[in-house]
Amino acid sequence: MAFHNDEAVLDIGDKPKFGQWVGLSIQHLFAMFGSTVLVPILVGLDPSIALFSSGVGTLMYILITRGKIPAYMGSSFSFITIMQALMKGAGYPAIAQGTIAVGVVYLIVALIVARSGSAWIDRALPPVVVGPIVMVIGLSLAGTAATDATMRTISATKSVYDLRYFAVAMITLASVIIYNMYLKKFISLLPILLGIITGYLVALLFGIVDLTPVQQAAWFDLPKFEIPFISYQPQVYWGAILSMAPIAFVTMTEHMGHIMVLNKLTKRDFFKDPGLNHTLAGDGTASIIAGLVGGPPVTSYGENIGVLAMTKVHSIYVLGGAGFFAILFAFIGKLSALIRSIPSPVIGGISFLLFGVIASNGLRVLIDNKVNFDQKRNLMIASTILVIGIGNASLQFSGYQFSGLALATVIGIFLNFVLPEHAANEEEAEKNDLI
Repeated sequence: MAFHNDEAVLDIGDKPKFGQWVGLSIQHLFAMFGSTVLVPILVGLDPSIALFSSGVGTLMYILITRGKIPAYMGSSFSFITIMQALMKGAGYPAIAQGTIAVGVVYLIVALIVARSGSAWIDRALPPVVVGPIVMVIGLSLAGTAATDATMRTISATKSVYDLRYFAVAMITLASVIIYNMYLKKFISLLPILLGIITGYLVALLFGIVDLTPVQQAAWFDLPKFEIPFISYQPQVYWGAILSMAPIAFVTMTEHMGHIMVLNKLTKRDFFKDPGLNHTLAGDGTASIIAGLVGGPPVTSYGENIGVLAMTKVHSIYVLGGAGFFAILFAFIGKLSALIRSIPSPVIGGISFLLFGVIASNGLRVLIDNKVNFDQKRNLMIASTILVIGIGNASLQFSGYQFSGLALATVIGIFLNFVLPEHAANEEEAEKNDLI
């Protein structure tokens, strides 16, 4: 008999009713929308294509992982700097090849894992490494949430503090907490969606919502797809390929971190079933699709993992529904414009809770596994991961950048392998206790 997590409101294989499915899926769509369209906006791509490719990528990911992992694929931030540089030169055709190369690297690594197995994961990622990494995934985004909640953008290079933004963010946060704590039945599963609606209405009252793009948008708007041999005549851009492909190894560590969080939430081990090779292949295929239609590379999204943690709705049908609606909304100009008009303080207020819930799950990993911090080895590993990751002590060289999360993960794994089980003075103390 297949395992069923009875603590979940809807487990991975559970099907919601149609009305529930629509509301729960759109809630996920709203949670990821701001970040997914922000990447193409910063690079100079069509946000509708990014929305379309994220939806298709999510459905492909669900298919490749055999419908076992509830994850959403959204635009990756790790490639922004290089994509901005490429856009000023060769343009999107170069970015497309780099994006496809990223997906190919994922597929190659997935093939290697399929051949060699993934037993090494348990040795490389024990609870003392996993817990702090999960905490970093949530807490490293805290600065982004705070910026969204307080800073009003004046130009591409200047932002100013705005008390109205902070007020909207706090009201949004308070509404989500109240909805989450006091609502009952099905509507209690939509605290994020209701919080966004509440925050949006308050933002309208505060005069910080620009509805002009919504009024100007057409009801039906075909995304400006960038398809090889149709939109442009492709040629090999080795600079783009060699610049973007290695960063795939950075985003892989973030991808594995997200899988760790999902393992904890759903009480499963996705590294074993469906296997790391399937999760990497799903992520890589999603990026290849994005490169073929005009979108940026994609990766799994922490925002949606936060929604899963808060609502305890882990149904794969809900995540698939979010992918479906992302594709649909990419063609409905006014709906896309309406969602893009959600102001940053609303997203910031929601993020305060979503990112905090992710971090709290990392703390649960340490508590549930009774990690002993009187043991110096554990203290050294966790402390290093937390400060490097949260502080975003990124490693940059020759145009490449390892994010704080990726660097913290690599160093944490390294320390776990090289540090002895007990420090010298701890061994001496143990011997004295035995005498």
